[in-house]
Amino acid sequence: MQLVIVESPTKIKSLSKYLGAGYDVQASMGHIVDLPKSKMGVEIKKIGNKSFEFVPEYGVVKGKSDQVKRLKTAAKRADSIILATDPDREGEAIAYHVGNLLGEGKKVSRITFHSITKEAILEALEHPGKLDMAMVDAQQARRVLDRLVGYELSPVLWRKVRRGLSAGRVQSVAVRLIVEREGEIEAFKPVEYWEIRVEVVKQTGKKEGLWLELMKVFGKKASVGNAKTAAMYVEDLKSAEYKVSLVEKKERKAYAKPPFKTSTLQQAAANVMGWTSKKTMTVAQSLYEQGNITYHRTDSLNLAPSAVELIRKFIGSEFGAEYVPAEPNVYKTSTKVVAQEAHEAIRPTDMNMGTNSFVGSGEMGRDQEKLYGLIWRRTISCQMKPAVFDSVRVDVSAEGEKVYTLVARGETMKFDGWRKLYRSQVSGDRDQEQILPEMNKDEELDFKDIKSEQKFTLPPPRYNDASLIKELEKRGIGRPSTYASIVATIIARRYVDRKERKFYPTSVGKAVVEFLVKNFPVEMEYEFTAKMEEDLDDIARGKQSWQAMLSDFYGPFSKQLDQVKDKSERVGVEAEKTGKKCPECGQGDVVIREGKYGKFLSCSRFPECKYTGKLIEYVEGVVCEKCGGKIMVKKTRTGREFFGCENYPKCDWASWKRPVVPGQEESNKEAGDESRGEDESGE
Repeated sequence: MQLVIVESPTKIKSLSKYLGAGYDVQASMGHIVDLPKSKMGVEIKKIGNKSFEFVPEYGVVKGKSDQVKRLKTAAKRADSIILATDPDREGEAIAYHVGNLLGEGKKVSRITFHSITKEAILEALEHPGKLDMAMVDAQQARRVLDRLVGYELSPVLWRKVRRGLSAGRVQSVAVRLIVEREGEIEAFKPVEYWEIRVEVVKQTGKKEGLWLELMKVFGKKASVGNAKTAAMYVEDLKSAEYKVSLVEKKERKAYAKPPFKTSTLQQAAANVMGWTSKKTMTVAQSLYEQGNITYHRTDSLNLAPSAVELIRKFIGSEFGAEYVPAEPNVYKTSTKVVAQEAHEAIRPTDMNMGTNSFVGSGEMGRDQEKLYGLIWRRTISCQMKPAVFDSVRVDVSAEGEKVYTLVARGETMKFDGWRKLYRSQVSGDRDQEQILPEMNKDEELDFKDIKSEQKFTLPPPRYNDASLIKELEKRGIGRPSTYASIVATIIARRYVDRKERKFYPTSVGKAVVEFLVKNFPVEMEYEFTAKMEEDLDDIARGKQSWQAMLSDFYGPFSKQLDQVKDKSERVGVEAEKTGKKCPECGQGDVVIREGKYGKFLSCSRFPECKYTGKLIEYVEGVVCEKCGGKIMVKKTRTGREFFGCENYPKCDWASWKRPVVPGQEESNKEAGDESRGEDESGE
């Protein structure tokens, strides 16, 4: 009998049906050995003047004792043990600790597979290997590093900012991004500009209208910054003489997006379905464990040659040979990919199982179908030919008191290529923009109509799940296995709020970032955090010692920590004023504070005055469409924000979406929306 250890119980059923008799499949239920939760659990030994040694104090995870007993009993019955945990650093570390706990006197081997299919598992069993200790060291280094920062820096936050706060090495930097973006938005001053468009018609033949946009005045970029200038240009353009100065025709190709990796899957799910990164990874995990997709924690854009061949065959049979490129499309993977991520992109395990034939299972069945469809379409489309467009640009010169250049652009799709797969998702105006009438250089045109519209520049958009992960990845902060936990942690700690899918820093988050940036400028630098990630990658490659890496970090960090404890100034958490006096003491002002469970009313003289009250937030300018009552901002038991009528339970109106004042829908949609204009295809 061979004992096979996997991580989750869901995989037991999948593997058992492929392995049959002679194998006993058991689950470790994640980590069974870890650092203790009640203390740092890392002994720090000083060696000489500058070096340190770190000794982790591992123990059985609380609540896992019964599981350990079951595994030990199964190990006694087995002739050998096969460690089949996930193919990443966490999986390697779990395998290492399970092997140490169960493997005494037994033959222990390690197998990895990137999809839970019969072929992949049997292939892995035919080529067993050994534990990758470099990957184990990389996981151990990250774990110890995060403990050093968290357990030694958090008490400083307690003393200098507020009790109960905690610091995270990567999470604090993520909060900094959000705080700095909010600062940019608050400092932003809108700039007025006017957009002027002119409609002209041909003088001969079919008098088709054509809308042109003002681009230049006397050969320089048109700067229309106020109503007076706009009105002057409009009057001049009404009587100007129009002549075609340029006709430019060219073919444009639009190529499909690469197959999904972890970060882009999370971004697409956020943009298309409004999912959080945590939800995306939970649903992806279930699809992987059921054998529907390949491993979902990956930085690779590579597809196995056998999978590419099947995809190309499917495209040919389903859409026709004209949609299959002469050679497979190859996508370059980032140079940051290391052993942890050196496998396939996320793809379906069965290319012939399309969205119409795939059926989800269990409570997440509907969500599985949505995410599977997203993955399937991206995988198929990435091996299809590009879409081809006929693109035309027409420049028109208008001579009045001034000389103007106006431009029109048109585009017609002549071959849909990979976009055929997304025709139901892609809006019609993207398939076919303004079709320009046939025109020739020096052809004269007649004026027909003119429109001018006042506009204002918009502030930079707030981050959402998709854009924050994209920014973290661009800066080299975090890795596929950590993006979701970074976002979940900063929300759980109430350093940021998620409202309408956008991130807003709380007053606590702002205070923590202010303190950390001022007192730990090196550790809070984006480049420093990225360098730490690269060091962890080097450890995973076997190019660097994990002890040396931690020692290089801890020496300067511990010195800075000692200085900050003694010399740094406190940073207060700014409370929002309400303009009302405290009803209890009559001396203090009622302010809005941030607590563990959200915002609440308090006296500005706290702790001298203990007054607290429930904060009721209303949405200004809108009323309930059912009864006319005010709309309140509420939260579910899990902390998710929603909007409901103040007259509940008499009125049951409620919505997940924030109601807007009639007439402001378009401006609200445009301002601060990072993902606007993107559909499932990524365009």
